[in-house]
Amino acid sequence: MPLPRPEARDRHIRVRRVLTGVLVANLAVLGSKLFVGILSGSLAILGGALDSAVDVLNNALGVVLVRVAGQAPDEEHPYGHGKFETLGALAIVVFLAISCFELARGAVNHLLSGGHPVFVTDLQLAILVLTLGVNVLIAWYEQRRGGELRSELLLADASHTRTDVYVTTGVLTGVLLARHGWWWADPAVAIAVALLILWAAYRILARAVPVLVDQRALPPTAIQETAQGVVGVKSAYGIRSRGAAPVRYAEVTIAVDRNANVQEAHAIADAVEERLKRDLQLAEVTVHVEPC
Repeated sequence: MPLPRPEARDRHIRVRRVLTGVLVANLAVLGSKLFVGILSGSLAILGGALDSAVDVLNNALGVVLVRVAGQAPDEEHPYGHGKFETLGALAIVVFLAISCFELARGAVNHLLSGGHPVFVTDLQLAILVLTLGVNVLIAWYEQRRGGELRSELLLADASHTRTDVYVTTGVLTGVLLARHGWWWADPAVAIAVALLILWAAYRILARAVPVLVDQRALPPTAIQETAQGVVGVKSAYGIRSRGAAPVRYAEVTIAVDRNANVQEAHAIADAVEERLKRDLQLAEVTVHVEPC
């Protein structure tokens, strides 16, 4: 059984470390929001806690899926297990959709029933402000590390965490208005939070689906021009690509001089493979040779 490349193995380890650290931070945020939400009776704060609970589930699921994605290719998965990471991003969408529906339903029911009093102390308000600061740091850290490690899962989770920043900001606004007697502000903010969650889910879905359905990873012209730039290549065609950075695959057929011997043709194919990997950051390239 082939072993995963050392750089790929190291990448998955680093992604898991990031997710584990973020999981600990999100557990603290979840506990704080639940504490304040239960004591105050605020639907908006409990909605924020629900969103943080989804974060915790996402992080825990992500740690497991990244471990699976880092496994070496085998007979059942000759292209590796990298899509499990993208599948984790899709699972985030499912959790977000459930959160959105439950939060919106509860908010509408409270609006129709005339609302309920919300009591938030200054200490509880300070705790919410603290959770906002933690969310900002988490979003910034995950986005930076997701870009460095080219992890769809980290980038998807960072997108959701940025939504948490807006959610917590909205919750604080609703709480302040509710403290001044505007009872409808709390469920109204909860509905706005649900819409933000829905938008975050859509953005994650737009990134994950193309990878899962094997949408082309690169324009065929980019691969064609790069391949034809190699000495000895008459033309390049039959081009295919799939995957997402940093694991992208490509397949190309090149036409070479019909008088070239087998050794010369293989040397040209090797040069094309090396050029494509280097210039277009492809993980694997399959080159077919045809006489011209």
